[in-house]
Amino acid sequence: MTSQISQDQPDHASSSPMTKKVTRRSWVGPIPIGGGAPVVVQTMANTDTRDVAATLAQINSVAERGAELVRVAVPDEKAGRALFEIIPQAPIPVVADIHFDWRLAMLALEAGAPGLRLNPGNLSDPDKIKKISHKAGQQGAAIRVGVNSGSLDPRMAQLYGHGPEAMAQSALKELSLLEDLGFHNLVVSLKASDVRLTVAAVRLLAERTDCPQHLGITEAGDLETGVIKSAVGLGVLLHEGLGDTIRVSLTGPPEAEVDCAWEILRSLGLRSRGPEFISCPTCGRCEIDLVGLLKEVKNRLRGLKAPLKIAVMGCVVNGPGEGKRADLGVAGGRGRGILFERGQLVGQFPYESLAQILEDKARAMAGEAKT
Repeated sequence: MTSQISQDQPDHASSSPMTKKVTRRSWVGPIPIGGGAPVVVQTMANTDTRDVAATLAQINSVAERGAELVRVAVPDEKAGRALFEIIPQAPIPVVADIHFDWRLAMLALEAGAPGLRLNPGNLSDPDKIKKISHKAGQQGAAIRVGVNSGSLDPRMAQLYGHGPEAMAQSALKELSLLEDLGFHNLVVSLKASDVRLTVAAVRLLAERTDCPQHLGITEAGDLETGVIKSAVGLGVLLHEGLGDTIRVSLTGPPEAEVDCAWEILRSLGLRSRGPEFISCPTCGRCEIDLVGLLKEVKNRLRGLKAPLKIAVMGCVVNGPGEGKRADLGVAGGRGRGILFERGQLVGQFPYESLAQILEDKARAMAGEAKT
């Protein structure tokens, strides 16, 4: 298992106006959450947890894309038993997602889960929480109190309605219960499908606790709508200095969630992983298949970890300028492309060779051999 996440420094710290909210430090296995640690990228497997091989394959896939934590559903005892095989073989910490049945939390802890997600909307009995927290404390496991607007405790809705106050109070009640029991290795999350509701709830909770927060827009939608809603909601909160770990929730492959999460962090100068691609929106001046070139280059360099900036531009208006400011840049025109390498003009090359040249140059810069 990974021993420690990389302690990245912000790419553009000097230009960032953000002041990070100081939260206390929690640990999910070897991964620090809060307390000044880098924002942690996580996702959730969408395989049937009872299928050990498929679940491990997906965990390995998302870990390769940059996930640092992964959550898996534990809907029944068979899924819980599968954790005895999954957790020891996983390359990153596996968090067990528990609803309704406290006994599944106990089973996940027996399997060695370094973290649990508990939903106070359906698991809040003090006696059961006491048993879970005692065992989690013995094993050094973390507990995330995860509130979703779609599964809010009816009693909280009756007292406070369905707005941010109800979500915050639901989280605070369970946090207080756990802390009164002497359990402090905690993370908390408030999620809704509505961006404004999520933002308001997270802000409210941040005023009332120093517990590290996990951010996400739940049920955000597919790749088209979900990416936009997540980027807006998470971007606002992260820019305000809130959030210690994030998941981009999408109706789609978890690998896409990880890619999007890293792009959000990169765009705010918080963390960086893999190439950043700069490309123009295309117009009538474009005389090459820029869309095809960009797609091919991204596919060729998928998995490259070096934080290179690569500009793939379609014409000579903005192309040379962007190309010179990137580690590698192409400005296309009339079936050819002008290539720049770290500000220097290298030469002109036929369109058909550009993808290969960019791949070779990028891998050489990254010090990686082509596989």
